[in-house]
Amino acid sequence: MTQTSPAAAPVKAPPGRRHRLHRAWFVAAVTFVTITGAAAFRSLPGLFIDPLHQEFGWSRGTIGAAVSINLALYGLTAPFAAALMDRFGIRRVVALALTVIALGSGLTVWMTAAWQLLLCWGLLVGLGTGSMALAFAATVTNRWFTERRGLVTGILTAASASGQLIFLPLLSWIVDRHDWRPAAVTVALTALAVVPLVWLLLRDHPADVGVAPYGAREFVPKPPPVTGAARRTLAVLSSSVRTGTFWLLAGTFAICGASTNGLVQTHFVPAEHDHGMPVTTAASLLAVIGVFDVVGTIASGWFTDRFEPRRLLAVYYALRGLSLLFLPMLLGPAVHPPMLFFIVFYGLDWVATVPPTLALCREQFGEDSAIVFGWVLASHQVGAAVVAYFGGLARDVFGSYDVVWYASGTLCAAAALMSLVIRRTGPAALTPAVS
Repeated sequence: MTQTSPAAAPVKAPPGRRHRLHRAWFVAAVTFVTITGAAAFRSLPGLFIDPLHQEFGWSRGTIGAAVSINLALYGLTAPFAAALMDRFGIRRVVALALTVIALGSGLTVWMTAAWQLLLCWGLLVGLGTGSMALAFAATVTNRWFTERRGLVTGILTAASASGQLIFLPLLSWIVDRHDWRPAAVTVALTALAVVPLVWLLLRDHPADVGVAPYGAREFVPKPPPVTGAARRTLAVLSSSVRTGTFWLLAGTFAICGASTNGLVQTHFVPAEHDHGMPVTTAASLLAVIGVFDVVGTIASGWFTDRFEPRRLLAVYYALRGLSLLFLPMLLGPAVHPPMLFFIVFYGLDWVATVPPTLALCREQFGEDSAIVFGWVLASHQVGAAVVAYFGGLARDVFGSYDVVWYASGTLCAAAALMSLVIRRTGPAALTPAVS
């Protein structure tokens, strides 16, 4: 859509600034660690539902409402955060976001009323994590890479799963042995520990260190700050919603969020606990999903660099829907081979949808792709928020999660069909975008 501005026109790279290992990989590594640290909080919702219900008497629907606010803000904040990164720089926005996450998580230890849960867990942490959402990864990828974008997107997307892998077993052990409050404090301290790393090592643009983006043949000067972040974000939304591609991408990604963050990440542990499985065991299974999510997402990035993204999305959604339809028959008090097969199969598909979805955004919307992807991610989180709330409500009403598993599986089948309808109206090859 938007053409590269004259200020960002390529020029010859300055001599003497080339390195064997491109600086972009160091930036990607810092971004990976940052997203991993921020992902600690996303391990908590499924672990806190039962303890908060038992201690305060809050219904699962009320707790699910706080999770819903968090998930919705996680998505709705993302496009504005992408624009703010263009205005103030990546480092400042990410450092502030980590501080807000630490504040929100830390304050939960003193809450005594449900509205405080909505404020701390929902509003503050939702805003903080939203500023470090996948739009952050998209911005880093667009600025620092012109080659291997699919692979890098897959690696950075996997960072969230890595955070779940690292923190979920630890946090479940803390909740089981010491209560939920030490777990909340652990998350707050983790977020604060990452702030110095971001401030010292992360850089906003390749031109800041005198190199060209990875894979670029020529040096690209740093563009001037883009003012009017909110206005630009809304203008990009106004333009993109006029295309059918945006609605198809947003619709499929809403179903993606509903069937992952909103459903499995939030309700898998309490659902297994309903069937007699210890919380620590169920949390460990969820962490194993994170292990295979890393493998699946990186592989998906590799596939996205080589195959048609629409067809990849159709396959991913179809396989996910099939696995969810079988899940109610697999829940039980002990781990058995069919459940392990589900964990591996579902884990490989958890967020494998991100690289091809981002590739389609980049193909269709060019320089605005990070902001457009932020809006598409917003739909992902709205879908997750809806299911996080109604999943808890369904458990309160029906005494079981079965109807939610079946409904999500059916929605995934619809998403597979929607993916195939997306038309390639953009250029045949992905166009490098400079944010």
